Amino acid sequence: MAARKAFLAQDSASDARKACLAIEADPAWGHLEVIKGLSSTQGYGTDRSGAAYAWATMVLSGRALAGDRNAESSLKALLLKWADAGAFAQTEQVHDAYYALKRLLLPTVVAFSIIRDDLTADESKRVEAWIDPLVRRIDQTFDGDVDLNNHRYLADSVLMTWGSMIGDEALYRKGMDRFHTILSDSRGDGSLPLETRRGSRSLWYMRQSLSSMTVMGEVAAGHGDDLLRETVGDTGDRRSFTTILSFWMNGLTNPIMVNAYAAENYIPGPEEDFMKTDFGFLQNRGNGRHYLAFLEALAVRQPDSYALRRSAALLAREGSDERPLIDEFIGGNATCFWSRS
Repeated sequence: MAARKAFLAQDSASDARKACLAIEADPAWGHLEVIKGLSSTQGYGTDRSGAAYAWATMVLSGRALAGDRNAESSLKALLLKWADAGAFAQTEQVHDAYYALKRLLLPTVVAFSIIRDDLTADESKRVEAWIDPLVRRIDQTFDGDVDLNNHRYLADSVLMTWGSMIGDEALYRKGMDRFHTILSDSRGDGSLPLETRRGSRSLWYMRQSLSSMTVMGEVAAGHGDDLLRETVGDTGDRRSFTTILSFWMNGLTNPIMVNAYAAENYIPGPEEDFMKTDFGFLQNRGNGRHYLAFLEALAVRQPDSYALRRSAALLAREGSDERPLIDEFIGGNATCFWSRS
């Protein structure tokens, strides 16, 4: 965190710093009503009542990282207010409510990590005492596919990030182990069985999985572990993160590759025709979020594979004009966090 702050401070006119400050802070965020708990929803979808809180947290954390002291002060006040009020503690113990909680926790943890060194010991203790039990709650099993699919990947990315931050090795290992499990569960072509069966949204959920894997990879990199280079399988059937990434990108250009799996049409979302691939994740979603944000973290890695070079080209083609790319699944303003320009 200190290194990134120093990088952003060294050139006040850099595109990276501009990305951190691109979204103005809204004074009204200090008056957001605290959400005591999240609930299950009817049909397809999840509780979005925390969307405004998440957006405020992500915008303020990017600005604070770039040295905006007012944003830092606002973020500090926001986290302390919600911590002292016990926000989200009354979340319903069902998988879709917990899914909504996971989406809120990742940017919360990232925001806390950005300003933690500027908090007093008492303030830091209050925020940690709020976040810690919430993180541990999402390590919950529901005896279904949500214990194995992208819902679980998101949960373990949060557990791993928080474990890394507070020095809890057991939580950190949750993410390491999940990453290896994802590789083992993938098919030889890099497809993920529980995601590609989702009809028109097969690639949508593959992308969601890749976002969580990227978070795990970045947290691991901070510990000297290079998850994105690890492989599983026998000779001739080696799978890695880039195998999964390649399948997803191949599907973008040739959706027919996905159709055999997508035909299962399991909980497909709003479109019932599995042949009509949903590419909505390629554009800004209209609420500021951009599902390609995870590509920012990959673009700054040494492009030592064709897959990483392709992902950088995809980012330039589909996301460069829409920066900054911000998304809960990557923890906030990804352009601010990783861009080197």
